[in-house]
Amino acid sequence: MAPALCAICKTQRAMIKRPKNHQKLCKSCFIQIFEDEVHHTITSSRLFYPGEKVAIGASGGKDSTVLASVLKTLNERYDYGLDLVLLSIDEGIKGYRDDSLETVKRNAVQYDMPLKIVGYDELYGWTMDQVVETIGKKGNCTYCGVFRRQALDRGSKMLGIKHVVTGHNADDVAETILMNLLRGDLSRLSRSTSIVTGSDASEVKRSKPLKYAYEKEIVLYAHHKKLDYFSTECLYSPEAFRGSARSLIKNLEKVRPSAILDVVRSGEDMARLVPGQAADACGCKGKTATAAKAAEEESVGGCGSAVGRGAGGEMAIMEKQLRENEKAEEADLETEVTVPKAPAPAQRHDRSKQNITGPAGNSVSVPLRPKQKLGTCERCGYMSSQKLCQACMLLDGLNKNRPEISI
Repeated sequence: MAPALCAICKTQRAMIKRPKNHQKLCKSCFIQIFEDEVHHTITSSRLFYPGEKVAIGASGGKDSTVLASVLKTLNERYDYGLDLVLLSIDEGIKGYRDDSLETVKRNAVQYDMPLKIVGYDELYGWTMDQVVETIGKKGNCTYCGVFRRQALDRGSKMLGIKHVVTGHNADDVAETILMNLLRGDLSRLSRSTSIVTGSDASEVKRSKPLKYAYEKEIVLYAHHKKLDYFSTECLYSPEAFRGSARSLIKNLEKVRPSAILDVVRSGEDMARLVPGQAADACGCKGKTATAAKAAEEESVGGCGSAVGRGAGGEMAIMEKQLRENEKAEEADLETEVTVPKAPAPAQRHDRSKQNITGPAGNSVSVPLRPKQKLGTCERCGYMSSQKLCQACMLLDGLNKNRPEISI
């Protein structure tokens, strides 16, 4: 049987079955389409303006590495006029972050971008190794997530940058939407669907250029572009509620390839039902990128984080399969990838609710929350709706348990 031809160019042999729609493509057409779709997301959502200085949250993982590579390519191809900088956070996890930072340093040279590394130890006086040693592995991701979000903002401020882009992809967004939907938290759902987060009171805005890119396609892009990235999972990443949402998303994707984007679009539509909140969508749908009021985002993970990703190693298995499939290129076979299940125990959070009338006149139940006024932390000056920000409150608890050092 003759090999299938690329569905786009009709001349090259198809080597990839695209996860998003099972379209059979050659390598060059897949790379071009992936870059074109990210460009469309950027331009239709008006994420950047000419001359803007942008920090890329770089962890050394596949998402942030692909983001840096694509932004560099598109910036040069379409003359965005961006000044790109890599910003990395060193959580202080030996055997994981120290190794991944070596990848980021190589990326800085490969992409000719300045690199700024900010450590938990210099900001908070604690490393994650010390935090875990003090409190154990249970709940440590809460500390890391809060510290990481604040570290990104502080690092940006050090660089004089007011815009950070992160590598959150369509899978991440769909998982967060499902989590908030299952918890009945529509207010938080509206923030998680936004491609741009921040507010007038926030000094730094964040955006997700890869919001509509499938995780599997990000891995395929990195593989075929031969990008240098770090693929080991975080040593302290536990199974969590997100793992259950992830497993559900992957099962739906097997039955319906468009399921991930369907969940994202549905989440955007549902978010518009929340009073006083506005969720944005891709600009081609007539929506521009709007800033959501999010002093502190709900997800405990950061850019490139593997927090709550089930048992771990899923993408590593996929990458191993891709390497094995290199032989298939010589045998006229197509590359198709799958990801194993990663079930995890679910948790339920009950919240008081109120009923509102939706656009169609139907009654919709949403969380009842008092409006909060965004201010600054009295101790560190970081934005907060309370006297002390989350990071300072967590640090107070840690410092009480810190063993006294005798000199």
